Amino acid sequence: MSNATQILHSIPVDPLTGAISVPIYQTSTFVQDAPGINKGFDYARTNNPTRAALENIIAQLEDGSVGAAFASGLSAIDAVIKLLKAGDEIIAVDDIYGGAFRLFTQVYEKFGITVKYVDTTKAENVFDAITPKTKLIWIETPTNPTLKISDIEAIAKIAKASNCLLCVDNTFASPALQKPLTLGADIVLHSATKYLGGHSDLIAGLVVTKDIELGAKIKFIQNASGAVLAPFDSWLVIRGIETLPLRVKQHSANAQKVAEFLAQHSEVDKVYYPGLKTHFNHDIAVKQAKGFGGIVSFTLKNDTEQAAVRFVTSTKYFKLAESLGGAKSLLCHPANMTHKSIPAEKRKAVGVADSLIRLSVGLEEAEDLIKDLEQAFVQIKEKKLQTI
Repeated sequence: MSNATQILHSIPVDPLTGAISVPIYQTSTFVQDAPGINKGFDYARTNNPTRAALENIIAQLEDGSVGAAFASGLSAIDAVIKLLKAGDEIIAVDDIYGGAFRLFTQVYEKFGITVKYVDTTKAENVFDAITPKTKLIWIETPTNPTLKISDIEAIAKIAKASNCLLCVDNTFASPALQKPLTLGADIVLHSATKYLGGHSDLIAGLVVTKDIELGAKIKFIQNASGAVLAPFDSWLVIRGIETLPLRVKQHSANAQKVAEFLAQHSEVDKVYYPGLKTHFNHDIAVKQAKGFGGIVSFTLKNDTEQAAVRFVTSTKYFKLAESLGGAKSLLCHPANMTHKSIPAEKRKAVGVADSLIRLSVGLEEAEDLIKDLEQAFVQIKEKKLQTI
């Protein structure tokens, strides 16, 4: 069975009515036959049929055992960190999502959970950083926003030998392109707000574990902490998953064309896209994923915040906004937006320059998107000449 067929047919037909669309059970509670005797559901924070359908779907798509749906990607991250205790240590990818960095440093470090940031593009760096206190290795691959690629299989072997967990944020790739659990990871995480939802109309997070007992711990935290995904939003994610393979295929094709255009442009300094053969660890991306995704980042030769701001406010089809993975193209200036919570010196050290621009390449015609970028380059060049 092809991946696309598996994804589409992972969504069940309703056994009660035969409905082709998963029903939305918009209820807070369930009538019981007797105290503690019910039809598998008692209270919607603990479980809900629509949310349960989504959790089963994502577990199946990631080749995992247990899925859990949360109210946001950050609440999903929060649940994973709650597996740890004071004194434990996390080794995290250095080019990390700003929200995760904020959660790690401003919330959990005060509870005695320390974080060590490492360039995980070289597996030996992870090995060298591990201490007896290390209980969790946290990677994004590709990373946000410089699209760094880490070898999941190699790092999984290091994690297993060191008796610690490996969690992979698979948001940028999605199960349409990459399955970390099959490569040895223990936990896979998604901001389902992005490609899984796919339409910029919901906020959601998902966690999948390979091990049933580990999944039970996540489910306990989900119920105890209560940051669950609502039934309607669960249905929206399921609806998005139906078209995931087609969308990701087109996102990736468009992004490849955009990256190649940027790579030869006179105003561009660096382009970050795993589909370019010049990208560091391109060979690992080819080995562990079925494609390269829809995110492209680049820096300007005029490496200033002012030049980047002029650019991101000059496009027409690329809309300036937070988030990514929707049908319409978006762009952002990470230094002022998604990664503002990270200190400037740390941002720059991992490649998030003042002029870095992140593109979420949408489903428009690639030629139209390239023309839009070109006219933005012309505009910032003209504005530069006007100031001379």
